[in-house]
Amino acid sequence: MKAIVQERFGPPDVLRTAEVERPEAGAGQVLVRVRAAAVNPYDWHMLRGDPYVARLMGGVGLTRPKSRVAGIDAAGEVVAVGAGVGVLRVGDEVLGFCPGAFAEYACTTADLLVPKPAGLTFEEAAALPMAAVTALRGLRTVGRMAAGRRVLVNGAGGGVGTFAVQIAVASGAEVTGVCSTRNVELVRSLGAAHVVDHTREDFTDRGERYDVVLDNVGGRPLRHLRRALTPAGTLVANGGGSPGHVFGALGSLLRIVAADPFVRQRLRPLLPSVPDGPVHQELLDVTALVEAGRLTPVVDRTYPLADTAAGIRHVEQGHARGKTVITVV
Repeated sequence: MKAIVQERFGPPDVLRTAEVERPEAGAGQVLVRVRAAAVNPYDWHMLRGDPYVARLMGGVGLTRPKSRVAGIDAAGEVVAVGAGVGVLRVGDEVLGFCPGAFAEYACTTADLLVPKPAGLTFEEAAALPMAAVTALRGLRTVGRMAAGRRVLVNGAGGGVGTFAVQIAVASGAEVTGVCSTRNVELVRSLGAAHVVDHTREDFTDRGERYDVVLDNVGGRPLRHLRRALTPAGTLVANGGGSPGHVFGALGSLLRIVAADPFVRQRLRPLLPSVPDGPVHQELLDVTALVEAGRLTPVVDRTYPLADTAAGIRHVEQGHARGKTVITVV
């Protein structure tokens, strides 16, 4: 099968298309024929082994990538199931977390997949797993969002941001989205009651206070972000950072953890929603919102499998609108 492989850490240019052996579904596993795979900031972090401290933590690889085939978000069709898989069947259309998703086939455990909503294309479905689950987890679990609360989403035009705005609106929150000029109308169309153009004003200087601030951008001093919170509000810090750093976003997240015990406000880091915890239920909750018409993926660009490097480069530059997706077959 064709797959996008990497033998060393580096920029997107280190990726190449190669023929590799098709994986097989073992006990509890499902083999998926990948129709589309989404690109996440997570992917370029894995590609570069960045931040460098992550290499010492075991999940990335120390001197070379731990996973030869990159990608994690996928949508496609079940082509084989292993022993013990009792729900999914061959021919089912699914979406979920599939390590090695930048390939024609990927193997994953059954609990990391859910049925694809019939109204979505494979490209739209592939856009959901990591970004939508991260948004849901950040607002609902970490942010304790509730109806009537004032919620601000910084980076509202990005992958996590476009989902977060819709999820917050669906919960009954009063939503403010912060984005660039070109995304103002998009964010407004997603249901945000208020939109702040960050090229014209700083949301931390407006005198407005929010019960929950989901910061998908990073880079702002913590004292500024706290100015935008109510006295008992919650800051949910979702990464940020750029290539080539020893600690990257981990440094700012650790500072937030260190400051939390000394303030009344709740300061919480949000790590990427890689397959862990209650991810199966979260995927079901996300697809339920889609089927109810409350959540629609925003797909910015699509690239063929052979141009995966270009898709990752686009996301790495930090200006993607909604999600970037790789069309596989």
